[in-house]
Amino acid sequence: MTNAVLDINDKPKTSQLLTLSLQHMFAMFGSTILVPTLTGLSPAIALLTSGVATLFFLLITRFQVPAYLGSSFAFIAPMIVATKSFGGPGGAMLGAMLVGVTYGIVALVIWKTGYKWLMRLLPPIVVAPVIMVIGLGLAATAVDMSMNETLQNGTKVYHASYFIIALITLAAAILVNNFIKGVVSTMPILLGLIAGYVAALISDKIAGTNFIDFSKVVDAPWVAAPNFLIPGVDYAIHFTPTIILAMVPIVIVTISEHIGHQLVLGKIVKRNYIKNPGLNRSLLGDGLGTFLSALVGGPPKTTYGENIGVLVLTRVFSVWVIGGAAVFAMLLSFSGKLMALVSTIPTPVLGGVSILLFGIIASSGLRMLVENKIDFDHKRNLVIASVILILGIGGGKILWQNAFGIEGYNFAIEGMALAAIVGVILNVILPGKAQPDIELQAEEEREKQLEK
Repeated sequence: MTNAVLDINDKPKTSQLLTLSLQHMFAMFGSTILVPTLTGLSPAIALLTSGVATLFFLLITRFQVPAYLGSSFAFIAPMIVATKSFGGPGGAMLGAMLVGVTYGIVALVIWKTGYKWLMRLLPPIVVAPVIMVIGLGLAATAVDMSMNETLQNGTKVYHASYFIIALITLAAAILVNNFIKGVVSTMPILLGLIAGYVAALISDKIAGTNFIDFSKVVDAPWVAAPNFLIPGVDYAIHFTPTIILAMVPIVIVTISEHIGHQLVLGKIVKRNYIKNPGLNRSLLGDGLGTFLSALVGGPPKTTYGENIGVLVLTRVFSVWVIGGAAVFAMLLSFSGKLMALVSTIPTPVLGGVSILLFGIIASSGLRMLVENKIDFDHKRNLVIASVILILGIGGGKILWQNAFGIEGYNFAIEGMALAAIVGVILNVILPGKAQPDIELQAEEEREKQLEK
């Protein structure tokens, strides 16, 4: 028994479906629109593709896994690198398509051979430091957005008013996260954005600052199609080694994150999702969602912890509710006024929530090390973690100028992609065995007990 108010395939009443689905949509909204805002993509497309990806995920997992797919923060820095190397967002989209294909290949191999080889390749000592790199590597971006105005010529100017608005936003998100109970506690990013936005409005009125310009909202139509980015139409289809190596290695982290979410979900709903419908199916669903998203200009997708939090609080596990949230997100993406309003969010407000969000990402990597009882008295563990952290945070780069004999083409592997690749290599070649994932071990032990 799951002690559920509504179990996986239970269909709620219409009134319940509306309210419960809206709760899930609001839980993911802030984080899902933040990623495209930081990477120069369309928030409307991010919303639309989150809904489409979630529906396909539910279909592929045979409507057994109540997970919502939103924008992945792991790909923020790699998408920026891919965009710069390509000269536009098309590079990030091509890289995201390859990420989706990589998910599909891994899912196929798992289907044929099982998943244990993957856990040996990606133990906590590799994955946890890379997760820390994702958060810490973006720390300078969050702080810069919180303090500095970037002028048209690229010059950065410090403003105390920026930092005050950022701190108000951060404080609001922290208060919601730590002191508010119930479903509202799962929306710290969204409510932090709202509080910061209101603070910026008050500042504009009282102090005469100029944080928000409503002219875009006034001019925007009520209904508007999202800004699609179609390969071969809006950008050339041209895969480069830099795009591939900037984006694809990050699946080392996102696949591990995916497995973690499936284990947590399984505990909550009292099912073994690694076995049924199978890790291969859930990974394929995640990969297809990412591929379809990139095909129309959306960021890579991942299952969202915020929505898992809603499941815990409401005890409503129905996939009908998750599907309803996906439909609401798709409908909302066609609201021209709302998307124009999102585009007016001041930079320091985004910076304020980013400080908390990127810090939480880094802390979750640290938590993984603690929970898996990684022993740093072992030189092997110390070396792997140290190299990953310094290469990733320090911005290590392998640069080949005029690569492959092409004048002006610079091939580069840098930052967290380089750190992830080096981490996997060190784990394979250094003597000794990596400590296994304790959560996965526990799951395997439970299975053995059930079989007996």
